[in-house]
Amino acid sequence: MTKTALAIHGGEKAVKTTFPWPIYDEQDVQAVADLVRSGQWGNPDCAGAVADFEQQFARYCGSKYAISCVNGSVSLRLALIACGVRPGDEVIVPPYTFIATASVVLEVNCVPVFVDIQPDTYNLDPTAIEAAITERTKVIIPVHFAGLPCDMDAILDIARRHNLRVIEDAAHAHGGEYRGRKLGSIGDAGSFSFQSSKNLTSGEGGMVITSDDDLYRTMNSMRNVGRLPGGQWYDHFNPGCNYRITQLQAVLLSEQLKRLDEQTRIRNENGLYLDSLLADVAGITPLSRVGEELIHPYHLYIFRYDKAKFGQVSKQEFVAMLAAEGLPCSAGYPHPLYKQPVFQQKNWLCYALPDTVDYKNVSCPVAEYACTDEAVWIFQQAMLGSRSDMDAFADAIRKVQHALIK
Repeated sequence: MTKTALAIHGGEKAVKTTFPWPIYDEQDVQAVADLVRSGQWGNPDCAGAVADFEQQFARYCGSKYAISCVNGSVSLRLALIACGVRPGDEVIVPPYTFIATASVVLEVNCVPVFVDIQPDTYNLDPTAIEAAITERTKVIIPVHFAGLPCDMDAILDIARRHNLRVIEDAAHAHGGEYRGRKLGSIGDAGSFSFQSSKNLTSGEGGMVITSDDDLYRTMNSMRNVGRLPGGQWYDHFNPGCNYRITQLQAVLLSEQLKRLDEQTRIRNENGLYLDSLLADVAGITPLSRVGEELIHPYHLYIFRYDKAKFGQVSKQEFVAMLAAEGLPCSAGYPHPLYKQPVFQQKNWLCYALPDTVDYKNVSCPVAEYACTDEAVWIFQQAMLGSRSDMDAFADAIRKVQHALIK
């Protein structure tokens, strides 16, 4: 086989398709325009289009309640407070995720406890959770990272035995399923983000779902400045803020929700197909889909990279070569969360962290290796491409490998 010049060196790109996001049509535009013309832009009573979307989303997820809010960080915050955490309590989180999963724990004056991830899924490792539990532990936050379902049976078993709450961080997992249940609906509460990159988006926004009546009452009140049903406009029964979304966001999300099942089907099927294409590429290992009873919405398609099979080229150089070939991809996080300055420096805003907590001594080897050497992400919009696009993705990886092998 003749070596072909890499695109980074002036050769022709292997991937010629572009993948726009978000996807919308005239129905989305018309729905928003109608709302604009109505003049009902705000959401003072959590009613109208907002209430309609909450009901739609709750039905979609198979939960009793859905409470919309300004973003996925706030939805986690609402869930944590409603679950009864107190200052100094410990919350178990993975180190390989967006900062909000851990930073909201600091915001509610609790202590994030980082537990390593599984090497084959990049999700919270159930076998490591139990050793991290202390008398101060109150909540576990498993993150369905990239949309790949966590081992919820194992996590829930641990939580029940230790009387802990489980809040699913499903920011990547709209439409995903684990053993016939929608992700986010399995634990005590489930948190979603509608930020611009997410599989279901209105640019910003969030949602927390639950089937627990008490959690719902508390979260619903907190997101609406502490009001309660039946109270007057100026009656505030609980601490809370205006965390409401707008009617504009709600109508757009209602339209976008109509596409989610079909988009999830396409991403899931393309992910399985791409797995099969990469199975024989030395040094490339897609993350494991544990069990067949799941639907993976592929907010990210992630594979593990072994530079020994690519001429010892670093992950960062490899990703730059793939990106030049036209593949929408990234090297992912540069380091685990506990390496962030907020945890390493523990400034005065982290006043709830006891002196005994020292994140400089934390080590999660699997997460660290994923960050520095191994994890490569392909973005969700690319997973909406055709079968021939998936062929082109695999061809791009083979092309780079062939160019690097002496």
